[in-house]
Amino acid sequence: MSLMPMLAETGVTGNLHVGLAALGAALGVGFIGMKASEAVGRNPGAATKILVQSILAIAFAEAIVFYALFLAH
Repeated sequence: MSLMPMLAETGVTGNLHVGLAALGAALGVGFIGMKASEAVGRNPGAATKILVQSILAIAFAEAIVFYALFLAH
């Protein structure tokens, strides 16, 4: 069985695209949190700057899901 017919059928409703975008955003947020906590562990004095940067990065990662939702439906 080929993958292309499945992508063509689910591409009409956008369910697969939104699911993949949500999966990617969830992985991105997890990696950002992991690296932010690692960075604070290495340099506790920079915790505020790291927190601000990680919140911005998480917001950009989650924006991908909203783009997929609005473009798919």
